[in-house]
Amino acid sequence: MTILAFLILIGILIWVHEFGHFLMAKLFRVRVEVFSIGFGPAIVRKQWGETLYQIAVIPLGGYVKLFGEEERISDPRAFSSRKPWQKILIALGGPLFNFIFTLLVFTLIYTIGIETPKYFKENVVIGYVEKNSLAEKIGLRPGDKIIRIDGYKIKQWDDLREALLNLSLKGIKETEIYIEREGKLLTFKLPIPDVNTKKESLGIAPKIPPIVGKVIEGSPASQIGLREGDKIVEVNDKKISTWYELVKRVQESRERPIKLKIKRGNNIIEKEVIPAINPGTGKPFLGVMPKIETVKEKHSLGEALNLAVQRTYELTVLTFKTLWGLITGTVSFKTLGGPIAIAQFAGQAAESGLIPYLSMMAFISLQLGIFNLLPLPILDGGLILLFLIEWFRGRPLPEKFKENWQRIGFALIVTLMMFVLINDILRLLGVN
Repeated sequence: MTILAFLILIGILIWVHEFGHFLMAKLFRVRVEVFSIGFGPAIVRKQWGETLYQIAVIPLGGYVKLFGEEERISDPRAFSSRKPWQKILIALGGPLFNFIFTLLVFTLIYTIGIETPKYFKENVVIGYVEKNSLAEKIGLRPGDKIIRIDGYKIKQWDDLREALLNLSLKGIKETEIYIEREGKLLTFKLPIPDVNTKKESLGIAPKIPPIVGKVIEGSPASQIGLREGDKIVEVNDKKISTWYELVKRVQESRERPIKLKIKRGNNIIEKEVIPAINPGTGKPFLGVMPKIETVKEKHSLGEALNLAVQRTYELTVLTFKTLWGLITGTVSFKTLGGPIAIAQFAGQAAESGLIPYLSMMAFISLQLGIFNLLPLPILDGGLILLFLIEWFRGRPLPEKFKENWQRIGFALIVTLMMFVLINDILRLLGVN
């Protein structure tokens, strides 16, 4: 599933990108000699008209080979005979189509409808405050109802996410948060979480009842016969009302036996269980997941397009902030992922359903478009930079300079690829 999901995802995105270059080249009557998805020896190839179409063995990119691209040819259909602004548009075609594809996929997603947890549409009543979180530090507690942040009214959890994101994108460092606690209106100073760090949330979660949604096969919960729909009402003779209380009591027990009182239909059942230790986190767990009721939100085509534009804008700004964070050192290079990480995420998204898979495809398409616009040699942005220089000079750059430019670019890209591959491997080994 992982390999298939990765090949489909990367194949579609490469095709979209290269088709952008292809279409722009055709628009300016430049002859396209090869349209390739992948690098290296061809697996499948077909000559159609003046262009050879092929799928190559290494699926980590693609290319469009243009007539007269590597040498100056005095032919009206040669790339070298095109004006600088036309060359710029041909180079821009790939990233442009990535952006267009992102918008279309997000529009499709919002039109089909997204399954959203029901509590996202409910009042923002805090059910859990993470220990040592920003929320705990400023004094928020379980049971607090968030009314407003700065000038944003908070009626549901989606409003909270959008308010924090918008304030962060505006560069606002601190504002006021208004909450209702036991009938009283309280105000706290709220530092805005940085979207580029791991502390990108307040550290709060909604009130989720302790009702079992899924039991992991072979886990302690499955061994004592817990079922979907069971409501856990007591742990070690202490009443609980949220899922987080259940998790807290289980973790406090370590590997000691704990007593559960369960409501199943109209019956009360008592069970004793010994939690297992998660080898990844070192924490005790039962092997159950909460039951999350969802609602499906569909939008008209106009609404969906508007939401797609908004989502694409948000992700674009976040991406550039992350790039700046990498440059300034506020974001670690260890967060970068390569083909192995993309393949893993693609497999997980595909197993989760069509919408998560399409969402990931749109996100990766956007990243591909932005990355290719960077003014680095070999990338489309590097080519655009060269063509702009030629445009202002009024004559082509020396061939020696362009050759060295390409060599530098190749070295940079190979170094980056090696780095992200090492990152992927270390992440697989649990080191990174």
